[in-house]
Amino acid sequence: MKKEYTISVFSEHKVGLLHRITVIFSRRKINIESLNTSESEVRGIYRFTIVINTSEEMAKSVTKQIEKQIGILKAFYHTLDEIVYQEIALYKVPTVAFAHGDEVEKLVRKHNARILAIEPDYIVVEKTGHKEETKLLFRELEPYGILQFARSGRIALTKQIKEISAYLKDIDQHQNDTANEVLTY
Repeated sequence: MKKEYTISVFSEHKVGLLHRITVIFSRRKINIESLNTSESEVRGIYRFTIVINTSEEMAKSVTKQIEKQIGILKAFYHTLDEIVYQEIALYKVPTVAFAHGDEVEKLVRKHNARILAIEPDYIVVEKTGHKEETKLLFRELEPYGILQFARSGRIALTKQIKEISAYLKDIDQHQNDTANEVLTY
């Protein structure tokens, strides 16, 4: 049975690594729903957050294949109940939409969004939340005109604190030990 999984990949900062990871999904005909890359909490280690819809067996298999890549330190797959996650969306709305009453401003407040920029021709609104929440605000702003819209990929943290943090700490300690060994020669 297909289900949504979030895969967290921790890696070194290597050129071509993203390509090698995406090929793993392409070969198995798995569409990537969301992809985000960033630095992690450990210096020199980067995090990929990948969202897919597949079976648990396939999520496990893909995660193992990712771990085999050179430059990958560790990969984990998680269900929605094992993570805390958000996305960010930006909406560029014509300024004139705000000029005719306070309906749009009420929408912004109702959705706990905020105004980032006010320009003569447009206003940029920011909303953080789950995909469904950002889509709902999009639908409600649509009648007023949306000049541009962009949504980030998912960012996620696991609810289990020890699993990833302890592993990354061990990697960081190993890197420091290796650096100290090199200095002593």
